[in-house]
Amino acid sequence: MKINVLAFGIAKDIFGGSSVEVELPANGTTQNLKQSLEERYPRLKHLVSYMVAVNNEYASDEGVLDERDEIAIIPPVSGG
Repeated sequence: MKINVLAFGIAKDIFGGSSVEVELPANGTTQNLKQSLEERYPRLKHLVSYMVAVNNEYASDEGVLDERDEIAIIPPVSGG
């Protein structure tokens, strides 16, 4: 299945755009998505942490994805 992934913050720079398309097996999980993205974009592994949001909620690594899901990569945020 093809998953469209939105990118925010530094993730946009790493991906080279505001979204990327990733091919995952049926019943692919958030962890499968992270592994695929990190293989394709090794700089992503260098972030201290990043979260995956699915349909506007943070997702666990075990969450099963659907190609209709809205998925976003949320990089670490600092402020003050």
